[in-house]
Amino acid sequence: MDVKSLAVIGAGQMGAGIAQVAAQSGVEVVLIDVEPLLVQKGLDGIRAQLDKAVAKGKLEAGSAQAALGRLRKGSSAQDAAGCDFAVEAATENEAVKRRIFADLARAMRPDAILASNTSSIPLTRIAAAATHPERVIGMHFMNPVPVMQLVEIIRAIQTSDATYATTRALAERMGKTTVLSKDMPGFIVNRILLPMINEACFALQEGLGSAEDIDTAMKLGTNQPMGPLTLADFIGLDTCLSIAEVLHKGLGEDKYRPAPLLRQHVEAGWLGRKSGRGFFRY
Repeated sequence: MDVKSLAVIGAGQMGAGIAQVAAQSGVEVVLIDVEPLLVQKGLDGIRAQLDKAVAKGKLEAGSAQAALGRLRKGSSAQDAAGCDFAVEAATENEAVKRRIFADLARAMRPDAILASNTSSIPLTRIAAAATHPERVIGMHFMNPVPVMQLVEIIRAIQTSDATYATTRALAERMGKTTVLSKDMPGFIVNRILLPMINEACFALQEGLGSAEDIDTAMKLGTNQPMGPLTLADFIGLDTCLSIAEVLHKGLGEDKYRPAPLLRQHVEAGWLGRKSGRGFFRY
């Protein structure tokens, strides 16, 4: 299938980023959220990103205007009815995602593909909520979407070869490099990344070093662009905790147990950059 129209469900940072790269690649996009203010905020953010790219000479003004012209607003699954493809980018909560997929399956054509941007939840369970599970797949973009080149594709046990081929082609059209992961908790990236972040939380909890020293040690000692605690704040500590819980429950090994300090920060509302405080203050 040649994807000409895309619905993005969830107008947060990830959803807006996906909508932006899709629109820039020539795809007609409807950005959907039950909260109209979030949709408008997402579109305003896309406009600001494109204006910045034009100002820096990285994008022609005509191309930016063309991308903005391919974007429109939506407020429910019904607004995705005419689209070829949908990407769900809602909160990392399985019940929420299953409900969205059930709604999309009822609203969209039987041949439409339904993708989830989940960072850890098994796709096979999400696919079970759709009437055509062979059309369900994982399409995990990295944050920030316009900058990060990787898209992790995850095939559910039900996913057809045609669905995978269309999804990979769409990601490549957006200028992304893809990797294919087996449908296991955390997939490839977070299976490796979250235990590192979680271990940094344990190290801070045990007083092994300050947050600043732990991050400096990992940046300069392993040549990472940012330390694990700064990265956790950027991702969102609530999201990190959700992924850690999925790993712990799904794989059943104590080494994936979320650090109590991580859970305590989330309970305090210290979620990272988005709340103004996490392991660091912003």
